[in-house]
Amino acid sequence: MALKCGIVGLPNVGKSTLFNCLSNAKAQSANFPFCTIEPNVGTISVPDPRLEKLAEIVKPQNVVPTTMEIVDIAGLVKGASKGEGLGNQFLANIRETDAIIHVLRCFEDDNIIHVDGSVNPIRDKEVIDFELQLKDLETIEKKINSFSRVIKSGDKDAVKANDLANRIKTHLEAGLSVRSLEMTDAEKEIVKGFQLITSKPVMYLCNVDEAAVKSGNKYVEMVKEEVAKEDAEVLVIGAKIEADITELETYEERQMFLEELSLEEPGVNRLIRSAYKLLNLDTYFTAGEKEVRAWTVKSGSTAPQAAGVIHSDFEKGFIRAEVIKYNDYLEYGSEAAIKEAGKFRVEGKEYIVQDGDIMHFRFNV
Repeated sequence: MALKCGIVGLPNVGKSTLFNCLSNAKAQSANFPFCTIEPNVGTISVPDPRLEKLAEIVKPQNVVPTTMEIVDIAGLVKGASKGEGLGNQFLANIRETDAIIHVLRCFEDDNIIHVDGSVNPIRDKEVIDFELQLKDLETIEKKINSFSRVIKSGDKDAVKANDLANRIKTHLEAGLSVRSLEMTDAEKEIVKGFQLITSKPVMYLCNVDEAAVKSGNKYVEMVKEEVAKEDAEVLVIGAKIEADITELETYEERQMFLEELSLEEPGVNRLIRSAYKLLNLDTYFTAGEKEVRAWTVKSGSTAPQAAGVIHSDFEKGFIRAEVIKYNDYLEYGSEAAIKEAGKFRVEGKEYIVQDGDIMHFRFNV
């Protein structure tokens, strides 16, 4: 679906190290600002235990997970909205993403310089928030100027959009991001057309050292307290630990390493799943002898829209969807047993796909 999460943060907070762990791409990871000059894009598999369980039951020839894109974007500095550092490039790249993973440095290390000389994740967050808000303010002021010409013609939609734009301008001038402004669903649709950076959903990722990876530290608590009103998720990950895990060659070695740290799974697995939800995505499955596969749909998609993810002809000629609930598949173990138990469902064009549905589409073109 080509939906992207952008990894953002100040220089030297661990963005590129994290990106390497996520995608196995070879983005530079160096101890100086701006080592990631061009945005690195990685397509990553979304870990889903449900896919593995289905594969154990069906025993297909092939198993295909769903994927998403992660973009590692150049580090930001104060003055980026005015073109300082790689500011203009950073802001253009982040505007093209659908959600933001904001990495905050929450560890002490004298060997890794901090662009502002000391560790303070709240200050770091405020630097980036301020620069993004300034850029959005510039964007919304241009929108308001363009509306002024259309309003004179009596365009009612333009009047509504202009009123919303002025509310947003006031909100930004108060030092608040657009995502925190209360809006109706209709207004949210209008805002999508404004292309504002701070309207994108955000997740905060606290990059910690090994000692804090299990239970956090004072910096993590500072971040949680700061973002409590934002309704944003806060994840704790040790990017250095994740890098060490990726260097281990076998699954058994990785599991032993995780057990030593009292961790159930790599932090990047939690991050990928959280980023997937941040993008407002759901997964449905197709299951057969040839292939068990996970597919991505926007939450709230109808059955024909879900069919269109496989092929546009499936959506155009949609007749019906045959649906099995994931838990039913696990309980009964086969399609025949599911039908016998009366758990096999036939749904039409209005059906809203649920996360975890196992689907088969009937179509005619």
